[in-house]
Amino acid sequence: AARPFWNASILAPRFLASAFCSGPAGMILMFQVIRKWTKFKIKDEAIFKIAELIAYAMFINLFLLGAEVFKEYYSDTAHLAPMKYLYQGLHGHADLVSYIWTATLFNITAFFLFLIPQTRENQITLNIGCILIFIGVYIEKGMGLVIPGFVPDVLGDFYEYSPTGVEMLVTLGIWATGLLVFTMLLRIAIPIMNGDFHVSEDGIHPHFGDELFIVRRVEEVEEEADLLAQ
Repeated sequence: AARPFWNASILAPRFLASAFCSGPAGMILMFQVIRKWTKFKIKDEAIFKIAELIAYAMFINLFLLGAEVFKEYYSDTAHLAPMKYLYQGLHGHADLVSYIWTATLFNITAFFLFLIPQTRENQITLNIGCILIFIGVYIEKGMGLVIPGFVPDVLGDFYEYSPTGVEMLVTLGIWATGLLVFTMLLRIAIPIMNGDFHVSEDGIHPHFGDELFIVRRVEEVEEEADLLAQ
């Protein structure tokens, strides 16, 4: 926290605001998968309300980001170097510029998608906005928060960084493990919520009253889609 780039009182509110964007965005995507392939019902109104809250949180996130950038550039001190390196490149070093502008573009685009009711309540644009927010915040809090704090170092030297293929595979493995654990928990939680999870006659082993466990057949999903289309 002694690095100038991190030594800012606005850092914690920005972190919380961005977390209230990416977290609910992931929830919206998960809710749509759950209600399509399981018997657990989730209303559109609930999803749209979460999307509306994301718009408020993203506005706060972008406002705080703009305030921080304005403060750094207006003061124009030596502490501007990490911010300038991140957004413009410095002394020929610009590896992070493409990352941060991609994240900023994704976040701004998603903000307007969630701000306008017509796009917020459209399934296609809603999902596009969720994906943009998730990727944008992930890049911003990774490449845009951690790395610039070390550049330049205390001696003024620059050390460029870009993720390697091995690091990307490790990241995918971590996400895959988390999704696996989440899926296993869902296979227990959803039958309990639906009333399909019971104790067998021996009083020890669990019994699922629904032979389909929690997942619906493809035919059921297609039939429901046809009924909604009619």
